[in-house]
Amino acid sequence: MKAQYQRQLYPTLLKRMREPRRFLQVLAGPRQVGKTTLARQVANELDIPVHYASADEPTLQDRAWLNQQWDIARALTRQMPRTHPALLIVDEVQKVPGWSETIKRLWDEDSAAAAPLRVLLSGSSPLLVQQGLTESLAGRFEIIPVPHWAYTEMKAAFGWSVEQYVYFGGYPGAAALIADENRWRRYIVDALIETTIARDILLLSRVDKPALLRRLFHLGCDYSGQVLSYQKMLGQLQDAGNTVTLAHYLDLLKGAGLLAGLSKYAGQKVRQRGSSPKFQVFNTALMTALAHTAFARIHSERDHWGRLVESAVGAHLINSTVGTEIEVQYWLDRNREVDYVLCAGESVTAIEVKSGRRETMLPGMTAFAKAFPGKRQLLVGAQGIPLEDFLTQPAAHWLA
Repeated sequence: MKAQYQRQLYPTLLKRMREPRRFLQVLAGPRQVGKTTLARQVANELDIPVHYASADEPTLQDRAWLNQQWDIARALTRQMPRTHPALLIVDEVQKVPGWSETIKRLWDEDSAAAAPLRVLLSGSSPLLVQQGLTESLAGRFEIIPVPHWAYTEMKAAFGWSVEQYVYFGGYPGAAALIADENRWRRYIVDALIETTIARDILLLSRVDKPALLRRLFHLGCDYSGQVLSYQKMLGQLQDAGNTVTLAHYLDLLKGAGLLAGLSKYAGQKVRQRGSSPKFQVFNTALMTALAHTAFARIHSERDHWGRLVESAVGAHLINSTVGTEIEVQYWLDRNREVDYVLCAGESVTAIEVKSGRRETMLPGMTAFAKAFPGKRQLLVGAQGIPLEDFLTQPAAHWLA
């Protein structure tokens, strides 16, 4: 990895931290996407006293611990001229019970006293972080979403090809291990998947059937890029409870940045809510690590590679729309499907993905054009936009 590689978000965070103290800044994103490194890089550039504290310990920290960390940072400001700021970084803040109420009180105390302490929070469960912020800290924060690494970032930092990115995904911490695929696979499963499920979902959310949530995640990885009704899920999973439970667990997996269930584009919100979800991983490494199939073999298998390419495109779209108003959906009418549909108000773009190893006939796109005339249509791969070119641009670039 290039020394001190800086993510595309770096200038945005640095600009905000250089502004006068107005808001709490919050980095929210899944595990191992570089939130801590990003925070430390910005702190080094600011050249001010910094206190770093992490709540990601085997035992949960409490409010007293959070008060202690805040007091340590306050002490740094008293060692400097009155107008000279200090910075407090609290990592994995969502793991402190009642964190948002405590931070509200401390932030308001410092605001009343005109204290120059700046605060940067981070959390690896975006859903829980958002809930805590909106419940107690309204008007006091700004969120900077930190998604999985894009192809352009993995290429810049590690020199990866687009084929490597499709298979190994966007986890920078695992990049050094890809020469030993078994070791890389164990790292993804043990250090990322299991840690996220055990510590960011099960430990912090009410889950009555943890084994079911794990099975749902595995099923979603197996079927990423495919539409599966909740009734079919019930048939695939043991002790599956009901569709409400499955929908709730899918929301938790999405909130942790692992697996999403895309809704069907219908032009009507009420119809979208009742649609069968299309499974979509946030990172293709989640698929390939669990598949236990080597890169060379998958790359040589036409159907398997085509499905992986489609999921890589979907992952790119959902990651590049985090924090925006753009929705990523799919469209299906009988057996005619459009892989992805980007929506933002009246702007709609339909996207079909072809790996170059499949037929180029597009019955789904033809049917979509008849149902929704005038909407933009894109083909990725085959004789359309080259996959590498598509992955170098965010979703907003392709929205009509």
